[in-house]
Amino acid sequence: MKKLALILCLFAGGLLLVNAHHLPMWGDPASPASLHVSPFYIENAYEHTQAPNMVAVVLADYRSYDTMFEAAVVLTAGLACFFLLRTKGRKQIGPQYYRHIPTGVTLRIEEGGKLPPEDSKVFRPIDTLWTPFDPIIRTTCRCLIPFLQIYSLYVLAHGHYSPGGGFQAGVVLGATIILLAISRNLKTAIHRMNERVTALFSIIGVAIFAGTGTLCLLLGMDFLNYDILAPFLLSDTVMARSHSILIVEIGVTMAVMAVMVWIYYNLSSAGQQDEGL
Repeated sequence: MKKLALILCLFAGGLLLVNAHHLPMWGDPASPASLHVSPFYIENAYEHTQAPNMVAVVLADYRSYDTMFEAAVVLTAGLACFFLLRTKGRKQIGPQYYRHIPTGVTLRIEEGGKLPPEDSKVFRPIDTLWTPFDPIIRTTCRCLIPFLQIYSLYVLAHGHYSPGGGFQAGVVLGATIILLAISRNLKTAIHRMNERVTALFSIIGVAIFAGTGTLCLLLGMDFLNYDILAPFLLSDTVMARSHSILIVEIGVTMAVMAVMVWIYYNLSSAGQQDEGL
């Protein structure tokens, strides 16, 4: 399997290198992108969507195919980490780690061993050395996380008018869950958002994007051509494109946030999702 993966990587890399010289030079003013594509975007983005942020229009409207497949790639990364690392349902090999919540001490349980009871002699010396968690870190994170989550929603909703959008909002939102796991512990984060929710959100996020395009197709328009959605969005075709950009950005936000958290759960705990870092 590793040899096959290596052959595929070499083949793909060689293919790119062989055809790289056909591409225009970086920043070439005579390239097709500079002569035709970019001027079209600059001259028509606002007229077509009433969205001042040209980048959002390009990513979610003119080049929405690219963005949809980028979201699909993000989902694929999450699935790959899950299938490669997740050990649930398999025979766990090697030691297991459990965190003693009151002290934060991580216990190493050798393979085949069991976690001792809370009142056993194993925990007595730990309890005598008990010191509270750093209140500065916990309190700071506790104060920051709600504001960061609100800010991520602002970045999502305001992506038409200022720098931002679905990817940025998803990263900020996912970072808050990871910050919770780091400042407290992995189990607390999983309790707030478990693996099933992350997997479900990842798939739903991509499905929102692809579903919007499919709906356009079923209504007789090109895939991801938002004009046809105007009657459903109670607007004209221009505002329908603007509203549709927000819809697909919501899908991207969900996918990026959920996959980011999903990958962290598996990477930080080697797929066991017990105590993490």
